[in-house]
Amino acid sequence: MDYKGELVIKGDVEKLYKALMPEISNSKKNRSEFTIQKFDGKLKIKIIAKDSVALRATLNNLTKLFTVYEKT
Repeated sequence: MDYKGELVIKGDVEKLYKALMPEISNSKKNRSEFTIQKFDGKLKIKIIAKDSVALRATLNNLTKLFTVYEKT
């Protein structure tokens, strides 16, 4: 079963977008991957995972990156 998730972040997303871009090269794994799109002052992150554990791991990884970004 495939799992799909989508995060939409509003606000000044230019710096966050630049901070997340290096993660794109590392995002393709055997069990999950994600893409980032920027449009109209929003950032859309799409996640595709083969199982719920992989989806949760990807979400955890992204939220840790968000936390680091917020603290800097």
